[in-house]
Amino acid sequence: MADLGGVRKEHLFDENSLHRYLFENLNEFPKEEGKLVVRQYRAGQSNPTFLLRKNGFSCVLRKKPPGKLLKGAHKVDREYKVISALHSINFPVPRPLLYCSDPAVIGTEFYVMQLMQGRIFHHNRLPGMAPSERQAIYRELVATLARLHSVDWRRLGLADYGSQGSYLARQLSTWSKQYDAASTKDIASINKLKIWLAANVPNEDYQTAIVHGDFRLDNLVFHPTENRVIAVLDWELSTLGHPLADITYTCLPFYLSHDLDSILPGMRLSKCYGVPSVDDLKDMYFGALGRRFMEQSWNFSVALNFFKYASIAQGVYKRSLQGNASAENAHLFGHVVEPLAAIALELTQLFLVCFSSVTNRMSTLFLMFSIVLPKTELFINLKKSFSKSFVALALRSVFFKRTSNPATEWTIDPLLETLKDKARSAGMWNLFLPAKSGLSQLEYALIAEQTGRSLYAPEVFNCSAPDSGNMEVLHLYGSPEQKKKWLDPLLNGDIRSAFCMTEPGVASSDATNMECKITRHGDHYVINGRKWWSSGAGDPRCKILIVMGTSGVKDAPRHRQHSMILVPIDTPGVTKIRPLNVFGFTDAPHGHFEMAFDRVAFGTRLAEKSIVQQQIAESRMEIEYARLMVLKAAYLLDKQGNKAARKQIAMAKIVVPRLACRVIDRAIQVHGGMGVCQDSPLAHFYASMRTLRIADGPDEVHMETVAKMELREYLKSRM
Repeated sequence: MADLGGVRKEHLFDENSLHRYLFENLNEFPKEEGKLVVRQYRAGQSNPTFLLRKNGFSCVLRKKPPGKLLKGAHKVDREYKVISALHSINFPVPRPLLYCSDPAVIGTEFYVMQLMQGRIFHHNRLPGMAPSERQAIYRELVATLARLHSVDWRRLGLADYGSQGSYLARQLSTWSKQYDAASTKDIASINKLKIWLAANVPNEDYQTAIVHGDFRLDNLVFHPTENRVIAVLDWELSTLGHPLADITYTCLPFYLSHDLDSILPGMRLSKCYGVPSVDDLKDMYFGALGRRFMEQSWNFSVALNFFKYASIAQGVYKRSLQGNASAENAHLFGHVVEPLAAIALELTQLFLVCFSSVTNRMSTLFLMFSIVLPKTELFINLKKSFSKSFVALALRSVFFKRTSNPATEWTIDPLLETLKDKARSAGMWNLFLPAKSGLSQLEYALIAEQTGRSLYAPEVFNCSAPDSGNMEVLHLYGSPEQKKKWLDPLLNGDIRSAFCMTEPGVASSDATNMECKITRHGDHYVINGRKWWSSGAGDPRCKILIVMGTSGVKDAPRHRQHSMILVPIDTPGVTKIRPLNVFGFTDAPHGHFEMAFDRVAFGTRLAEKSIVQQQIAESRMEIEYARLMVLKAAYLLDKQGNKAARKQIAMAKIVVPRLACRVIDRAIQVHGGMGVCQDSPLAHFYASMRTLRIADGPDEVHMETVAKMELREYLKSRM
């Protein structure tokens, strides 16, 4: 076996003494002559584990490491107790065979258990497996964990196996002491993390359960041919506690960074077909368990588990310095402590778990909509934090890089892809789609308000147009084959799309003018036409187009002669002619140069001028006006449906871009020349907002809709 080797020098013991003890005390042990062969498992950083063989008989021995150990650690007697209890109810654990508390036999206490023959997966991404098999493996992992947390531990005689209540606080205390005892140097990030954790312990009632403490994929033995767990291994950290600690620990690989791949190979999880996301695993687990926990408890538990992981790594490293570590690579673990703490600190900023002052941070508008679920409040704060810490970085890096170098404007910046991985890991993904996020229209409107503050936030959270609209169309109307081929990659962020409606020769926002023809020929369709302003078609990741055209059914009513068809962008006959500039030119060769003058207007700061203050006040009032219109439209969508909200949506489509243009124009005016050059994104903001007055139908079309509906309602009231 690849993970077996000779007994390491620091773990050598008297094999003859062990042979005599097993001969006298273990019934299954062969009584005839023969040599006891001892091999050591290389994997594992805790209690040394050995394979014992004699005359066809095999079993596994686990023992304490030799030398000075941390207080309370490496309790093999507790391992033996819990697997004995669980084995009695047919929970998948190895059959316990024998426990020895006498250190005279091999130098430390130990126990022996059945050897489980099966598959152990050491790479979380499960390379070489089909996506369906990966999903089955992770479903079984979650089902096994939920089954453990549902065990009646009192009936098993485990009432004294751990304290009850305040588990997360006790874990913080325990791992703080363990870290301090193993510390070899002062690490600032660890100190900051300990302070944050101490200040943010959540107060939540929970049903005490048996907690494994190290529940991860490579501690499970799967059946040789079936996707079924036959044994859960390594119970050293098990106790009674909060079940959330296990499931969040299982999900840690989703939060790991690339930097740790060399030391923790195979652990990090990101995009991988078949492997469920964090949200999927949560839904599986909570569904199997039959109850959910507060979001802030989940977030705190993730951060606490990173601290626990860092403490364990520090302990492994300390034992390597003392010469009694269980694995050959133990000395490398000193390098992971600080990165693990840094990840946890980054997540604390992302999670914003401290809700003690959250009501002070909530806007008056949010309080007005008391029907909004608490999770929206969390999402809003997550997005605020995410935008400030990550997306703001993208704005500086990506925007200025693109505007200053034409050679890179049609390329994908790797920073955006990194931000997407972070967003996906945090569950901040596809929030626009109720079927995936569970959010209402009003809840998402509040969230979209935050993402709208950044150029790149919608893309980072996979909520940007035109993909969001195209995904919704595919979700509602796509066939199973179309969803598998196009919707799944779009939802996963692997590809992008474009929507092709507007045409150069007609006012095609009025669909009755459309010239593009879609004609059926047997099993195929022939499309003839020209589109422009096809947003997203220039993106190198764009793989699918939704094309709108007339179907040629002349007998149908004017507004029912149209169809939309899926067209792969590499289809023969599809040609990208040219990109269209939007308010965009460099004004070469005349040019505009940056000059070094410190600008002070009339001897005072611009913000102190009454005229600027008036513009700020007007802008704030108009922003609130626009927000209320959007939120009312979202509210009507939730409560009365699309048809009832139609007029409100049309009014919002008119008012919001107009007011946004007005606000941005004031900002440009205040900033002077800087407002229209590449040194600020204001010109880009204005161009984007101005195109919205055309992109989703011109103002005139929406005004006509509003007027007709208003007159209809007036006439109805007169009758």
